[in-house]
Amino acid sequence: MPEAAVTFDDVQDAAARIKGVVHRTPVLRSRTLDALVGAEVHLKCENFQRAGAFKFRGAYHAVSRLAPEQLARGVAAFSSGNHAQAVALAARELGSSAVILMPEDSPRSKRDATEGYGAEIVTYDRYTGDRAALGARLAAERGLTLIPPYDHPHVIAGQGTAALELIEETGPLDALLTPVGGGGLIAGSAVAATALSPGIRMIGVEPEAGDDTRRSLAAGERVRIPVPRTIADGQAVEQPGELTFPVNRRLLESVVLVSDDEIRAAMRLAFERLKIVTEPSGASALAALLAGAVDPLPRRVGVVISGGNIGLDRFLELMG
Repeated sequence: MPEAAVTFDDVQDAAARIKGVVHRTPVLRSRTLDALVGAEVHLKCENFQRAGAFKFRGAYHAVSRLAPEQLARGVAAFSSGNHAQAVALAARELGSSAVILMPEDSPRSKRDATEGYGAEIVTYDRYTGDRAALGARLAAERGLTLIPPYDHPHVIAGQGTAALELIEETGPLDALLTPVGGGGLIAGSAVAATALSPGIRMIGVEPEAGDDTRRSLAAGERVRIPVPRTIADGQAVEQPGELTFPVNRRLLESVVLVSDDEIRAAMRLAFERLKIVTEPSGASALAALLAGAVDPLPRRVGVVISGGNIGLDRFLELMG
């Protein structure tokens, strides 16, 4: 896959296509947070996005580019929850239908929301099944167009519009911290951010149990790990994307790790002091900043709060 498979022009084109459908989410500031970390922090709050996470950007952009006959047949996706909801909503908005392959242990709130958008759910065991192979087979058997969660140029370009909006609002930043799962969000964000803010430090954040991208960057090639067991279900990925990894290898400064306890602490601070609800994956970049994982500390830093899809019972369980 070429390293320039997604360009800044592609991100700008995606922004124009999704305008008026995808929310332009708020950028929040907090003097309390600035004082805690010793930097000027700008939070891009994708927990306020439609379907509750940044994933709607890439999903809607990719589905909107399908031919009428593809929309008529329907789309398929595999996801632990946020991409599932995003594709289901995008399909509904564009008059199509969706079948989603989800892990059996996906959070109940995410399954309910996906079905609420009109999608059919097919489940699998994430610890024994190959979701990419199962998803491809499901799409082929039913004649559906597969919309992967990150390894697709239109998905990556759509995700990059989050960073585009952030820097349009804040001006140049010294660093941008972004959660990393398969790498689509940070790849698209890196393409946009490095174009708009030359010299910006792109820093990815992974859970300690799911450090496939960090290992891959160190090895210079994609490394596969066992299915991660972490509260950050949206980042429980075994291997970086084939398309996202070359982009991230070229544009990322580093990937730092956070523990589940550090993610819980960030979720609690976001709730108690910032008055926002995040899911574990959504809080991981904030967790890295609060835990002092970024060294040297940037003066002006952007942080992507990638999602807020968490049910009350699960939130209370994690905060308990």
